[in-house]
Amino acid sequence: MSDDEGKPPKKKSKKEGSETPSKADGAKSYEERVKAVNAISQPLADKKSTKKCHKLVKKASSAKHIRRGVKELVKGVRKGDKGLAILAGDIFPLDVVSHIPILLEESGIPYIFVPSKQDLGAAASTKRPTSCVLVKAPAKGKDFDGLDLYETLVKEAKSYDPSSV
Repeated sequence: MSDDEGKPPKKKSKKEGSETPSKADGAKSYEERVKAVNAISQPLADKKSTKKCHKLVKKASSAKHIRRGVKELVKGVRKGDKGLAILAGDIFPLDVVSHIPILLEESGIPYIFVPSKQDLGAAASTKRPTSCVLVKAPAKGKDFDGLDLYETLVKEAKSYDPSSV
């Protein structure tokens, strides 16, 4: 009797074929993610700006310049935090985030929507999807390596006129 007869097959053989990422594994394109966006998601970042948003969130998360989630974002806005709000466009039910754009406009904080809450959560260094993020404005004395990204995205978000929709 050989040693291999009573043992279950090795699990490594299954992993060898699945290491190449494919579209079937859940990686959706930007166009597919935009289809799932809700009605109030304006201004919606284009593909290039979405990548910039995720890059900024990743840098801000590592520098602790971030507030994640609806509750933290609202708390930060009420305390007077300034910055750039990045909201996910595929939130359901819509009532969860429908009050946030109005709150941000009243506070004078620019905001922009990205198509996916999964991608926003991954960029914010969490395992869970994140519905909204407030990237705090960098202090003048502190060094922040995402300052150029922050300024370009704030300029893009401020150029949006809500009355034109």
